[in-house]
Amino acid sequence: MTLQDYQQAVEWLFVQMPNYQTDGEKAYKPGLDNIRRLCAFFGNPQDKIKTIHIGGTNGKGSTSNMLASVLQESGYKTGLYNSPHLIDFTERIKVNGQNCDKEFVYQFIQKLRHLPQDIHPSFFEFTTVMAFEYFYQQKVDFAIIEVGLGGRLDSTNIIKPLVAAITNVQLDHQNILGNTIEEIAYEKAGIIKENVPVISGDDNTIVKEIIRSTAAKVNTKFVDASEVKTSLVSDLKGNYQRKNIRVVIALVDELRKKGLQISDEDLQTGLLNVCKNTNFIGRWYEFSKEPLTICDTGHNQAGLREVFIQLKSYPQHKHVILGFVNDKKIDEVIPMLPKDADYYFVKPAVNRGRHPIDYEELLQISGLHYHIFDTVQDGYVAAKQHAGAEEMIFIGGSNFVVGEFLEKNLLIS
Repeated sequence: MTLQDYQQAVEWLFVQMPNYQTDGEKAYKPGLDNIRRLCAFFGNPQDKIKTIHIGGTNGKGSTSNMLASVLQESGYKTGLYNSPHLIDFTERIKVNGQNCDKEFVYQFIQKLRHLPQDIHPSFFEFTTVMAFEYFYQQKVDFAIIEVGLGGRLDSTNIIKPLVAAITNVQLDHQNILGNTIEEIAYEKAGIIKENVPVISGDDNTIVKEIIRSTAAKVNTKFVDASEVKTSLVSDLKGNYQRKNIRVVIALVDELRKKGLQISDEDLQTGLLNVCKNTNFIGRWYEFSKEPLTICDTGHNQAGLREVFIQLKSYPQHKHVILGFVNDKKIDEVIPMLPKDADYYFVKPAVNRGRHPIDYEELLQISGLHYHIFDTVQDGYVAAKQHAGAEEMIFIGGSNFVVGEFLEKNLLIS
């Protein structure tokens, strides 16, 4: 296999299968029947590995990477399944921080040709079974599996984990999960299973009660991580990480009760070395210092609110590059944006990417100082031209904006 063979296979996979990340709701395939048939075809690899399930609206990626780092510090070979990727497909499937082997990906994609005709997997379903198989072949001690979308009907919900966590519940993907916090909480709580302890990281009383009552119905333990007291910190920046750290501590406590040897030193060191151990980027990622350039993949209303609270703590004048996808309620995001910044609104280069011209009427009445660009890179070049060395550039609004920016600039910085 050549690198070109790999790239062509992955490109074919994106085109061949319905993919929610790029195509939106029309590609979403709820339900577990298809993933069950798909996993059975591959020998049910998910039943041959020990897993930990991480759901929630925001914080899934940070929490799962923190926990992976802690387990690695404790000497455990750890698999990690996250989505979406920012630059390369293999970022989705990692073992001890190393991306999935490209040869494995290429060969696994070839097996699509032999699928029974009654199985028509989505992109996410296929990558999920790919992750299970890779972790089984790599003989990981534990695999941390991040929920893709929702919980109850998500492809990852085929697993029977050692422990599960729901980081928080916020309004997002209302077109699929429901229009209220309560409806979305019930969907997220769908990952709760009998005799599998569940950690709740949300301090919203309504959300906690839904998770607590769901756990009670299936006779499983409920742990309220919002009550965890700790002074531990992580190398993942952003004040919002404090809540994720509490979830990780609660997860570690439950794993210790199941016999895992995780020392306090391993916990502390793991939290401080997430980027080094797992190669995680995307959350409050410092791209450069002059000018200070920060990327963050927070993309829904709650995530962006946290991002802008964090931005306000920096005294520098800010140049903010933002792009959104079609299902985001931009009318709810724009009023949150600080007025004392220069804005560069861009179109993400995916099918779901929304061109700023579509919502310029909102921008015109917002009082923001803004420019519109056809691409992320055009917006970045303009921001860099206008930003002084003592000022600040921020890139965000969508995973796709951050991924596009890093793909264009990370290797040449």
